[in-house]
Amino acid sequence: MRKLRVLAVAAVVAVNAAVFSACEVTSDQADTNTGPRLAPVTRQGGRPLRVVATTSQIFDAVRRVGGNRVEVHGLMGPGVDPHLYRASEGDITRLEAADAVFWNGLHLEAGISGVLERITVLGVHSIRVTDDIDRQLLLAPPEFDGAFDPHFWFDLDLWSIAVATIRDALIAMDPEGAESYRANADSFITQVKELDSYVKSRAMEIDVRVRVLVTAHDAFNYFANRYGIEVRGLQGISTEGEASTADVQQLAQFISERGIPAVFIESSVPDQGVQAVIEAAAARGHTVTIGGEIFSDAMGAQGTEEGTYLGMIRHNIDTIVEALARS
Repeated sequence: MRKLRVLAVAAVVAVNAAVFSACEVTSDQADTNTGPRLAPVTRQGGRPLRVVATTSQIFDAVRRVGGNRVEVHGLMGPGVDPHLYRASEGDITRLEAADAVFWNGLHLEAGISGVLERITVLGVHSIRVTDDIDRQLLLAPPEFDGAFDPHFWFDLDLWSIAVATIRDALIAMDPEGAESYRANADSFITQVKELDSYVKSRAMEIDVRVRVLVTAHDAFNYFANRYGIEVRGLQGISTEGEASTADVQQLAQFISERGIPAVFIESSVPDQGVQAVIEAAAARGHTVTIGGEIFSDAMGAQGTEEGTYLGMIRHNIDTIVEALARS
């Protein structure tokens, strides 16, 4: 076991020393174990499955589907940017003791993807929740250099597919809990579909002229496509780069010309860039305010409504509508 631990920690060091780009087309091509290919887990004494989830969205879904048959730990809490996250030795300790790790893929967790792939050598099942999504349904912006936009959870249909992937993986690892996992997943997916109708209805309350979501980075393209909202992000899809002065001025000009009344800050991204856009718009004679904080790559604190997937989506659309529908 000590030898395996040394191997795992060495993998962390190697990964963290590498220069990762969120646009690299490497980690999403690696094999992971999913669905029927997963071997059942031996659970002595009927203990819960020990699961690690990378993002807070995945944590919430595994918790909802797994119920009391699963003990889940989330690596990335409120305000954590998964694009920039790096694995610690503590993360390896948790992963090493787990039966499985569920992660997003699509290069979202670029800084720890190597660890998540290598963890299988320790006998830990590694499940990418995006593996069952038809790649034709994913967005591949030209500026992303052949890779997919990883923020798929803002398309509620695609999120339902990921929930089904989580369900099937849990059933494969714990066949005795199949009935419970199916019931929990069905209930969750039904609530997701109901929320989808609510979001569509609320989005139509905004005048099309100002139905524009301006944020720090382009995390909301799936959201925009599904609900007819135009999006403009200052930094692009990944947060690893920095916006230039020209980027700020171009966005300020767009906001001023369209008469956009509000822009939004994200819980996991510093707001300096958004503040610069507000000041640049003011210099052009247009007043734009911060419409509120919305959640993109990370959800709210556990125990709050925004700390759940359903609550995060509802909070986002309500905040956006209340700020933009004032115009």
